Amino acid sequence: MRNPEDLGDMSELRAEVDVTDRALSALLGHRARLISRAAALKEGNGWPARIEDRVDEVIGNARANAETDGYDPALAEVIWRELVEWSIRREQTALGRE
Repeated sequence: MRNPEDLGDMSELRAEVDVTDRALSALLGHRARLISRAAALKEGNGWPARIEDRVDEVIGNARANAETDGYDPALAEVIWRELVEWSIRREQTALGRE
């Protein structure tokens, strides 16, 4: 990742945004595959898709990570809440518990 201060013009900045978005997409794909695996493991354990303590932990981690990484924790919470809810719906579908 390039330091934003080192980007001299909008074309460099846009290129860096595109590179960053590609990296984020790859990470989201990996996370989606982890959720598929979580559903399989939960099925074997008889666990529900939604485990509130884990939801709270993930959101808390997202807020703390945002603070550490220098962006608004409220934004992180909005993004991660949507991501968590999508993940739970995916697990529920995989578990046949829509």
